[in-house]
Amino acid sequence: MKMKETAENIIIQHIENQRNYFATHQTKDISFRLVQLKKLKATILKNQKNIEDALWKDLHKSPEESYLTEISIVNQEIDTHSKHLKKWAKPKKVSTPLHILPSTSKIIYEPLGVALIMAPWNYPFQLLINSLVGAISAGCCTILKPSPDTPTIAKVMENMILETFDSGYITTVQGGRETNEILFEQRFDIIFFTGSPKVGKVVMKAASKYLTPVILELGGKSPCIVDKGANINMAAKRIAWGKTINAGQTCIAPDYLFAHKSIKAELLDKIASNIKQMYGDNIKQSRFYPRVVNEHAMNRLEGLMNQGKIHSGGEIDNDEKFISPTIIDEIVPEDLIMQDEIFGPILPVMDFEQVDEAISYINKNEKPLAFYYFGTNKEAKDVLAKTSSGGGCVNDTILHIVNHKLPFGGVGNSGLGKYHGHGSFLAFSNQRAIVTSPTWIDIPLKYAPFKYFKLIKKII
Repeated sequence: MKMKETAENIIIQHIENQRNYFATHQTKDISFRLVQLKKLKATILKNQKNIEDALWKDLHKSPEESYLTEISIVNQEIDTHSKHLKKWAKPKKVSTPLHILPSTSKIIYEPLGVALIMAPWNYPFQLLINSLVGAISAGCCTILKPSPDTPTIAKVMENMILETFDSGYITTVQGGRETNEILFEQRFDIIFFTGSPKVGKVVMKAASKYLTPVILELGGKSPCIVDKGANINMAAKRIAWGKTINAGQTCIAPDYLFAHKSIKAELLDKIASNIKQMYGDNIKQSRFYPRVVNEHAMNRLEGLMNQGKIHSGGEIDNDEKFISPTIIDEIVPEDLIMQDEIFGPILPVMDFEQVDEAISYINKNEKPLAFYYFGTNKEAKDVLAKTSSGGGCVNDTILHIVNHKLPFGGVGNSGLGKYHGHGSFLAFSNQRAIVTSPTWIDIPLKYAPFKYFKLIKKII
């Protein structure tokens, strides 16, 4: 099913309708926002089976994985915002310096306005609707743009939004590159984009035309280091889990592995063993193992499997869009697989004798979205201090995305801005600084000709 492009006049009309809706000021009312969050959760619960069926059709995701990695995360986000929104939205008093007393100071949280949210295909429900929660919470109107590469779930989400919300408040536009190009020509009050760094640069360039603020949730090559002091059994199990979720099509999946030479052989064997324990000897027959999204992605991934030495896996079925979890050893930095984010179930492996070798390599490349270290807590502290990433885990993978009290996002090439929980509310809000001065007194110090300048210098 190919998604039909949305005509320019329809997009322009949607934006005009949303500007008019926002101008009524009803989205600024906290009670209104809470009702909309409640309505969103109700439609998710009502359509849960439709969501799971669509994700199975588009990505071969099991209902269990769909619930754990998509639906439950969104529901938890809604619950978090519903619980804390009144507190977050309340004007925040801050202290006022002596030299401007008796004025008072506060921060007002106001919605930015009309938001554009663009989501990718790998977690098509979670990444679109989770972002929408922040927009609703902050009081924005929103245009949603799902990925055309997962058309079934894109249509399900469109129908959910249509039957739940006024289109002047929240609406969906469908299409591919043509629709994106039309959207990028319009003025929004914020653009929230999740995707590749390559397209992120296009979004940022388009946003610069109107100085539109952007949140860019991108990706990159997230490293995983397993040091000699690591619990090998636990590391193998958690790396196998983190790499095979959604067949490796996860922006925070361990992209490549750095293993200490002394434990590498044992580690790789145990990763392969854990993969079999999760999916069985015939992985292709497992209903829990997803598929690669399309033929283009299959061809790209297949081209990355020609370097190094395949330790385990390597099975490909183009008709089924299936690639088995594949570990490739004896990789060198110059190999093609080490140049760009893999975004698939392939784990290239390099080794090291001193952890500083791995740190040096990581720091020579773009800052990653995620960073994983397996070893002692003492060593982890030192490694984290010498590297940078959007987020990460010590002795685990992926889990930092689950805690809604942690901001999620990238740094440098892996993204700009944070969201989740309070971070999502702030992402779609303008923190407006207000100083209120009384009229019953007027301190003369600030006025020309500054006759009390010596006194002013002592105060400030």
